[in-house]
Amino acid sequence: MSRSQLLLVGGLASDVARETAESAMHEVEGAVLVHHDLRSLTEGIVRRTVRTAEDVRETVLELAHGCASCTLREDVLPLLRRLARNRVPRIVLHLDPAMEPESVCGALSTLLVEDEDGPGTVCEVLDIAAVLVVIDPENWFRRATGDETLVEMGLGAGTEDERTVAHVATGAVAFADVLVLARSADPQTLAVLDRLAPAAVRTTGREVGQLLERLPAEARRGEADDPHGPLLRGTPPLHAEHGIVLTEFDARRPLHPKRFAEAMEVLLDGVVTAWGRIWLASKPEASLWLESAGGALWLGYLGPWLCAAPDEWEQAAPLRSATAALRWDPYYGDREQHLLVLVHEADPERITEALNGALLTDAELAEGQDGWRALPDPFQLFEDEPCGSQS
Repeated sequence: MSRSQLLLVGGLASDVARETAESAMHEVEGAVLVHHDLRSLTEGIVRRTVRTAEDVRETVLELAHGCASCTLREDVLPLLRRLARNRVPRIVLHLDPAMEPESVCGALSTLLVEDEDGPGTVCEVLDIAAVLVVIDPENWFRRATGDETLVEMGLGAGTEDERTVAHVATGAVAFADVLVLARSADPQTLAVLDRLAPAAVRTTGREVGQLLERLPAEARRGEADDPHGPLLRGTPPLHAEHGIVLTEFDARRPLHPKRFAEAMEVLLDGVVTAWGRIWLASKPEASLWLESAGGALWLGYLGPWLCAAPDEWEQAAPLRSATAALRWDPYYGDREQHLLVLVHEADPERITEALNGALLTDAELAEGQDGWRALPDPFQLFEDEPCGSQS
């Protein structure tokens, strides 16, 4: 018998997402729709709904520690694995707006769930058919460029949730296989979607069965991108359109940490989102991931560059080692600055100028790594907590 098919439906347009999820459930006989409502999470309460064509079962769950991660680990994953074991043909997981599709898919493929057959991941017993993200073009662009937090919008997964609505909105779109538009979109929003998710299929309909059949072979279907691989799937337009332009910054020299901290504002003002890899002169071994959205910027530690840890070559993914070999520099190795910046009001030339100004000068470069490490560094977090982030 074939494995269960999992369809994830998310997005901030929760009403249309619910309609889409229910439609997807009714398309397949014997399908099940699962939804966890996190609006009372701060009180330690999660409301779970399991729906079929004939029945609706609602359960109130009380969590000792109310957070989205605990909900995922303690109930969502075991439930999905149990449904897959029961050979449910299609499982539709309607995500609460506070649950990001990429994080959920990462948990499906990596977190172990204990059942009668022993520990295992959810992806060992089912296939992710697609990730659908529903957006309402009437307000999506405003939310994707604003600085409102999820907590301020009443969607936070706990009072300590510091994520911006823009971060969740843009991240979900970039991860989607299918974008379901609640209504016709204006040209500016379409221009953003063309550049942020060029490989995603778009539809204004609620029925998704035929779309799933037409998904290209290269659709991600829940697979995360390698942070050391290409920064974007698909082929986005490179020209400016309705004020929207995708600009690229590519350099090999290290960034001066203090000057870069001062220049980071160019990745926030008039920018929809920015993402990519950087390296700081004060941390020459560390490969860092940068991401910005909604007036907030995050830096995360990806691990060492291959040139700084030769033993990592054998452990590296084939794409990473091949890319590193192709772009290898005798002096810099595989280290690079590579950012994509999606602009809606900012001047791309000003962004490039500011980032170039943050690179080491010839004189600073000549001091070598011992001199670089002594540079004033506002990003000390990475020295004490290698897996931390700075915002």
